[in-house]
Amino acid sequence: MKQEVKLLIDKLYKTQELTKEEWVKVIKERDEESAEYIFSLAQPLAQKHFGNQIYTRGLIEFTNICRNDCLYCGIRKSNTNVDRYRLTLEQILECCKEGYKLGFRTFVLQGGEDAGFSKEKLAQIISTIKKEYPDAAITLSFGEWAYEDYKLWKEAGADRYLLRHETASEEHYKKLHPSDLSLSNRMRCLQDLKSLGYQVGTGFMVGSPFQTEEELATDFLFLKEFKPEMIGIGPFIPHHQTPFRDKEAGSLELTVYCLGLLRLMLPDVLLPATTALGTISPMGREQGIKAGANVIMPNLSPLSLRKKYTLYDNKIGTSDESKKNVEVLKEKMKAIGYELAVSRGDYKKMEE
Repeated sequence: MKQEVKLLIDKLYKTQELTKEEWVKVIKERDEESAEYIFSLAQPLAQKHFGNQIYTRGLIEFTNICRNDCLYCGIRKSNTNVDRYRLTLEQILECCKEGYKLGFRTFVLQGGEDAGFSKEKLAQIISTIKKEYPDAAITLSFGEWAYEDYKLWKEAGADRYLLRHETASEEHYKKLHPSDLSLSNRMRCLQDLKSLGYQVGTGFMVGSPFQTEEELATDFLFLKEFKPEMIGIGPFIPHHQTPFRDKEAGSLELTVYCLGLLRLMLPDVLLPATTALGTISPMGREQGIKAGANVIMPNLSPLSLRKKYTLYDNKIGTSDESKKNVEVLKEKMKAIGYELAVSRGDYKKMEE
């Protein structure tokens, strides 16, 4: 490990800040030794705030219909090969019932930007879940909408909202999205969500097409300024029915390195070891935990529909019952000294 890189890691650990040039250096000049050094600082930091508890969120993919045409996404509207579906209120409640029995106290409603779900309909779904499971948190992951929509869902009982910014570079954003989507609107949505009192999650793809170290540095600077309660990152994985089908996948190595850096920068942030990590490597999620991650999101969606919600190729968790998935995860976490927590797993602001 270069001495300069070690000094920058030490600076990040002590001050939680780096300049853009320093971020570029610590990313560009990384090696195996610097990664191990980061993990040796990041894992104890996560344990200081969360102990050996891994928070779980039950993922319910409630619609694969999307009005957008993002170039990397398998459920983009131009993909006519997708068998589209929408879950009914009854199906969603059945997923929650199963999840609650398995110990989940957070349900994540994730879907494409499906205008067929009116804001009132989604508000009814949220309030019904809250009535049935008042001790559970509800997270939405449903894309870009108007302030009034977000407000209605918050009033209906939604606690959290996940909206990855994907890249904080305007130029890079345009290379990943169609012209009717803009980084400025994505940022407007994130600010709206924060102002309404949601616990907000955002994040970026690692190794997405055309990404540079400078753009990754911009992501870190944005996240430091925005201070989300949760940050979801995962390697870019191509989908065979998108314009990026032939692009190279992001690496496990860089993704876990970035997880470690994020833990050092925002010590109390909720940091998932994502499904994409587990997809790109059988031990990917475990490596994410060892790099400082503390959240896992098993899939509660109906088994018969999971293969229809493929944002990228070879996604794991599409063929096993939820109960089996959770049991396997428990054993995997136990093997590395952690346990799955039965709690809402709320963000707890670090004492200044």
